[in-house]
Amino acid sequence: MDKIKTLATLNNLNKNTLMETLEIEFVDVGEDFVMAKMPVNSKVYQPYGILHGGATAALAETVGSCASVLFINAKTKIVKGIELSINHIKSKKEGFVFGIAKPIHKGRTTHLWEIKILDEKNNLISICKLTNIVLDKQ
Repeated sequence: MDKIKTLATLNNLNKNTLMETLEIEFVDVGEDFVMAKMPVNSKVYQPYGILHGGATAALAETVGSCASVLFINAKTKIVKGIELSINHIKSKKEGFVFGIAKPIHKGRTTHLWEIKILDEKNNLISICKLTNIVLDKQ
């Protein structure tokens, strides 16, 4: 896997999407993980001035879905998220959060991912589980 090319490809998918609005950027990829970061600022706050759980969920689904894309033939298949569960452990007011997706199951038609949302000090902010379905392109 060419890490630089893969990261560029993933980041190019963000143009004109929610991911671009949230400033999500893919920063690392390996054989068994995908990592992206998102700034924590007023764009992603809830009314109490802390990271909104929905923004956290968007980061989690982004890294998990893009991780699935790396394991399919994107010319003939597409990936769609069908279930996301998330537990918020700690709040965050500023800085960055990092979403790291690691596979639990990579089947022919479904993928299951564990996604940890961590801060710059490696504190666990949220833990997520994402199920994706792999479908034929129409």
